[in-house]
Amino acid sequence: MRPTLTHLALHVPDLEASIAFYERFCGMRVIHQREGKGSRIVWMAEPGKEHQFIFVIMPGGESRHLASDDYSHFGFAVDSHEKVDAIAAEAERAGCLIWPPRQEPYPVGYYCGLRDPAGNYVEFSYGQPLGPGSEAMPIP
Repeated sequence: MRPTLTHLALHVPDLEASIAFYERFCGMRVIHQREGKGSRIVWMAEPGKEHQFIFVIMPGGESRHLASDDYSHFGFAVDSHEKVDAIAAEAERAGCLIWPPRQEPYPVGYYCGLRDPAGNYVEFSYGQPLGPGSEAMPIP
């Protein structure tokens, strides 16, 4: 069996704010939590993908300070331009929009970017060869 990517684990400066962000903008939910090594450890996942990939967050991290042209990010696919626009509008109201919606040539597609409470950038895209509706798209 080849190795399979199953999780990403990060320390964050504000655990509750990070949970709220990923629930609100990404539709993730807490699927497990426990006390460990003197702090609370939280597992989050997208509904229906709990056995495929989880996001583990725990307190104690430093906030990241990325430049607006730093494209290090976590990427989420959505099913329409309108969904990208809706997320961007909500993020703008919340003060966490960093990349307004924009269209780039294939395979990038239409996307926006948000800053999570820990300073990580989170992209929401439509039209990439990954995620909803991508089965018919060629891999670049």
